[in-house]
Amino acid sequence: MHEETLDVRGQKLRLQRGGDGSAVVFLHGAGGANWTPLHERLATNCRVIAPEHPGFGRSEIPQWMMSLGDLAYFYLDMLDRLDVEAVHLVGHSLGGWLAAEIAVRSTKRIKSLSLLAPAGVSVAEAPFDDIFLWTPEEGARRNYYNAELAEARIAAQGNVDMDLFLQNRAGLARLAWSPRLENPQLHYWLHRIDVPTLLIWGREDRVIPYACHKPYLKAITQAQLVTLDKCGHASHTEAADRVSATLNDFFRSSSR
Repeated sequence: MHEETLDVRGQKLRLQRGGDGSAVVFLHGAGGANWTPLHERLATNCRVIAPEHPGFGRSEIPQWMMSLGDLAYFYLDMLDRLDVEAVHLVGHSLGGWLAAEIAVRSTKRIKSLSLLAPAGVSVAEAPFDDIFLWTPEEGARRNYYNAELAEARIAAQGNVDMDLFLQNRAGLARLAWSPRLENPQLHYWLHRIDVPTLLIWGREDRVIPYACHKPYLKAITQAQLVTLDKCGHASHTEAADRVSATLNDFFRSSSR
């Protein structure tokens, strides 16, 4: 993996890249941009491009970014700026919601769409809890089904850069404060997504409940669901092998 900065219409965007092959753009969740075990596995077969959202990490929140819809248009500009004809667009959690918002606007440069437990659409039977009220410890425990992984993440929090943590929280608040983690209008427009779409969800997800897959699966014509048993929200780390194998199979089928 190496890092670079891309200029997108005057906005400096930090990118992490790795691997060769078909282009995969991975949009990160609320925790910020990290090169995860899933990125590493995908990079053995694909060219992985992992941007850090404006307003996250070390970047200031841009004045133009008032909603996730603004960020969706920004990433459409980024796709135009990248030297690729079409990408496999993947997003986790907040990034999955963002990927869906991008795709309802345009799939011109999108070959396939993969949503890993996306936020964005809630269901009455399983409403979102307020993640802004969680302590870091509670957040870690809710992200994982595997208790050992949760405790390891908690143990590592003593090394967390608090400035980075708070900046990511500020960026998240700008995008998902009210209403929490969703766009009440999004489900009306999911039918506009006209590319092969894969939903991957941990059955024991305690951040974005498993039942939230239903509106996505119902509205997107070419959608399919893969359920991960004994897996929580952080499937990109908790089940990296299963997720990467599923994604690689999906990318190959979508490229035929």
